[in-house]
Amino acid sequence: MKSITILFLAFFSVATFAQKDFQGKAMYMSKTTMDMSRFGNEMTEVQKQQMMNRMKSFLEKTYTLTFTKTESSFKEDVKLETPGTNGPMWGRSNGQGSIYKSLKDKEMIEDVEQFSKRFLIVEKMEQPQWQLTSETKQIGNYTVYKATMTIEDKTIDFGSIFGRRNNNQTDDKKDEPKMIDVVAWYSPQIPVSAGPDRYWGLPGLILELNFGRTTMLCTEIVLNPEQKIEIQKPNKGDKVEREEYNKIIKEKTDELKERFQGRGNGMGGGRGRF
Repeated sequence: MKSITILFLAFFSVATFAQKDFQGKAMYMSKTTMDMSRFGNEMTEVQKQQMMNRMKSFLEKTYTLTFTKTESSFKEDVKLETPGTNGPMWGRSNGQGSIYKSLKDKEMIEDVEQFSKRFLIVEKMEQPQWQLTSETKQIGNYTVYKATMTIEDKTIDFGSIFGRRNNNQTDDKKDEPKMIDVVAWYSPQIPVSAGPDRYWGLPGLILELNFGRTTMLCTEIVLNPEQKIEIQKPNKGDKVEREEYNKIIKEKTDELKERFQGRGNGMGGGRGRF
């Protein structure tokens, strides 16, 4: 009964603010851990730490989510790299990548550049099957509620380029979908159905997100800024569906994997091209 009450109040809050020109910005910090077990005994602890240090810019990032009541754009904050400390070329942001969502058109567009080619990955937005709970905690000045779901992870595992081959893994096992648990903490006090990365669909802004080996935490929120927010829909790049994009990138990463593993150490600086 408590969960039903929370849901009703949250949607009532969204409906109330829907009549206003509600908009804002939310800043997030993101941390991802690497599965170092994939290297087994092939690397010493010192070598693993060196790899982690070199991959830091790829594993720790900051983002800005701009949102209105019907649209949002999630974009990485690009920073200048310190010479000699940057990660692999294929792992760097190009300063153009973003994830655009339109609640009105039920369309999500991921603008991304990989291997010197720019893509617009277009997907139809289907309502996520969140399980709402009555569990709460405090993030800054906001009370947030916990929601969970389990989904298929369709993203490319770039870290597998450096890992050793698992010869004991059967072809059937490789074809099985990879499922991940997602935990979101959202606040009905910010009545927009938006969130970081590709996540949305809750009765309030998502302020914390945990999925796979990644955690995203909101560090700052600006509501209804003086300067009106204008969100632009991405329109430059080759339009592809998610499955087509994954197929293209998998072919390129397989090429890199063979190249790096053939050299015995996956920290080479090669750059693939189409």
